[in-house]
Amino acid sequence: MQAVLIPPQVPLGMIKSFGVIGEQYEVVRPLRPLDGGDCMYEIVLVKTGESAEYRMTDINDDPLAI
Repeated sequence: MQAVLIPPQVPLGMIKSFGVIGEQYEVVRPLRPLDGGDCMYEIVLVKTGESAEYRMTDINDDPLAI
């Protein structure tokens, strides 16, 4: 039987920013688990619509967008 790994939850659709005055991004979906209990998420930059990958621990460190 294959184990199913459920990634730690980050509220999907949340708009955050890279630091206090950085670009805003939307948290889209979890992509894959990483070592050490971290998880890679897909994010989309609000201004450009560009998609990127970003670690859950970094998402949790970033503030909510104002």
